[in-house]
Amino acid sequence: QVQLVESWGGLVQAGGSLRLSCAASVIIVVFDTMGWYRQAPGKERELVASITVGGTTNYADSVKGRFTISRDNAKNTVYLQMNNLKPEDTAVYYCRGASYSSPREYWGQGTQVTVSS
Repeated sequence: QVQLVESWGGLVQAGGSLRLSCAASVIIVVFDTMGWYRQAPGKERELVASITVGGTTNYADSVKGRFTISRDNAKNTVYLQMNNLKPEDTAVYYCRGASYSSPREYWGQGTQVTVSS
């Protein structure tokens, strides 16, 4: 069974940093793309950043220059380095894995990130 487990969310002051981890129970090269999404209270889930198996990255405009997504295939883990955090970054952050050849996608349980002003 495929599982994605997010870790290292928490409470941080504005301007601070956090590094989220998403550990997979399978080798992550099976996913053509992996990404981080977030959902704030009362808002829809939105894409934050994604990375393909080839290393191509994509970022939401709101996080460009502040967040960096990376993957360590040897550890089957995807990371999201978040710098210069803002209160509007407060949300539950979810990890997602998907393959282009299958409609099925996999989600983690989410990790809370709270940025205080």
